[in-house]
Amino acid sequence: MEQPIVGYHRDDEGHWVAELACGHYQHVRHQPPWVERPWVTTEAGRRSRLGLALPCVKCDRGEPSDAPVDTPPESRR
Repeated sequence: MEQPIVGYHRDDEGHWVAELACGHYQHVRHQPPWVERPWVTTEAGRRSRLGLALPCVKCDRGEPSDAPVDTPPESRR
């Protein structure tokens, strides 16, 4: 199921993680040559991808949200 990006945060290792509208999180790494996402490396690039739909495997599997229950998506940007 496709879900739009509503925000970002960094994980414990400093990698960027997209926060999806469904409440799931998904890494969006730029690690050439296998993963090319140069937009992740700048604030402007990440902002330009807000609203971009990514496939959410966790939704497809019916997994619970990764986001804290009391944190609305709008405030996690």
